[in-house]
Formats: sequence, structure tokens, C-alpha cells
Amino acid sequence: MRLDKFLKVSRLIKRRTLAKQICDAGRVTVGDRVAKASTDVGVGDTLSIRYGNKTVTVEVRKILEHPRRDEALELYHVVSTVARNDVEPEYVDDEDSD
Repeated sequence: MRLDKFLKVSRLIKRRTLAKQICDAGRVTVGDRVAKASTDVGVGDTLSIRYGNKTVTVEVRKILEHPRRDEALELYHVVSTVARNDVEPEYVDDEDSD
């Protein structure tokens, strides 16, 4: 199954066009390689997806073309979720709140 379609049917990413854009931006890896949207995904593959300030790593457990909502969670297993702390926090000026 194509990577962008798997991300959509597994509900890791809401829309297939968004999944394609994220892949094209180099924010998804299969194994240790940056993957294109057309990359084939199979059972046992490890995917890492960078969302904003966190990276989620999942292992593909099943491939289904049209899973129901409750079946979508069975398609993968979350291996890790890592938050990046190098994102600058938004500055709030407390002195103006008098």
C-alpha cells in the first residue's frame, strides 16, 4: 500500500492530500530513509512522522484497504513519541497585565 494512503486509512493523518504534502516535505521516514508518498509500506515497517514539535514512531501491524474506525488502531503500534524542546515558547509580557 502507498505510504500516503496508509497514513490516511490508519488515521495517523486526517487527509490523503495532507499526508502527501507531509511526505513531500521530508517529514516521514520508513526505516531510516526519508520516504515519498508513493513508497510501498508493508507489515513490519517502522514509520517516523514529524508533527510540529513531536515525532511519532509506529510499527505497521496490518494492511487493510478500508478499515472501520475501530480497526484503524489495529493497523499500527506506537513505538515512541518524542517531543522536541528546541521550539521557542511564545513570549508573554506579564508587566502589561496590571
